[in-house]
Amino acid sequence: MDIDDLKLFRSVAKLGSFSKAGDEWNFVQSTVTAKMQKLEQHFKTALFHRHRYGVTLTSAGKHLLVYADQITHMFSEAEKTIIAPEVPSGPILLGSMETTAAIRLPPALSEYHKRYPDIDVTLRTGTSEALVKAVLGYELDGAFVAGPVHHPDMEQLNVCDEELVLFSNHPLPYKNDGVLDLRSSKLLVFREGCSYRIKLEDWLKAERLTPGTTMEFGSLEVILGCVYAGLGISLLPKSVLARADQQYALSFQELPETWGKVPTCFIHRKDVAPTLAVRKFLEMLDGVIKEEPVRESER
Repeated sequence: MDIDDLKLFRSVAKLGSFSKAGDEWNFVQSTVTAKMQKLEQHFKTALFHRHRYGVTLTSAGKHLLVYADQITHMFSEAEKTIIAPEVPSGPILLGSMETTAAIRLPPALSEYHKRYPDIDVTLRTGTSEALVKAVLGYELDGAFVAGPVHHPDMEQLNVCDEELVLFSNHPLPYKNDGVLDLRSSKLLVFREGCSYRIKLEDWLKAERLTPGTTMEFGSLEVILGCVYAGLGISLLPKSVLARADQQYALSFQELPETWGKVPTCFIHRKDVAPTLAVRKFLEMLDGVIKEEPVRESER
């Protein structure tokens, strides 16, 4: 058994098929089958349930997959650390919340590309919950999420603080007692697992505010467009105003500081030393990403 056998095992587990894994590795199916049988002989147990639709992992296979993820990732990190030149190059896999990717990261990524043009940056957007899982699963080198993140296997660096505000296309109504009246307002939110959505729902519950229906979206631009069209309201970072003002005229309502302040953190696994490419990226962030976007009306 060698490291490539574990990499092939991960491909079979991911794709659920010997033939598909063979296509990915340019092996014939019989070669993949033989290698997986050899792996099962080594561990003295079945790693796959074989059926007409492909294969699925047994309980032992699932257990091995956890270790295979760690071993193959650590081997890759060792290669990068030992073989890597003084000037960073190669791939870097990052994750980010949709709003951070749209508002904060573009200038940072642009500057990073200018300094290190040989680095191939891949950016995956998603909810904080999904990104944390991806980092823990060794799928990403690191990710920008809403903090703080409480996990024993995670390191985090506070990158910037976001002020969350309620966006609408008109001033929000109030009741006679001075309490926000959101009964007729639809909530326009990102999908489940979004930290801003969780913050909004917790705030509404604490303030005993009852909004109208909730609509889910997967894009910041779609949410802003729907808010502008009067479809509903949304809780987003105030820094979004700098971008929204270029296309939309929106009102916003600040939240109490307890609910309105959220740190954005860069997270990575504790057991994985950041590569040179990641370290250079983090060194560069401090002078770029923390700069507060400026609204056109404030220039």
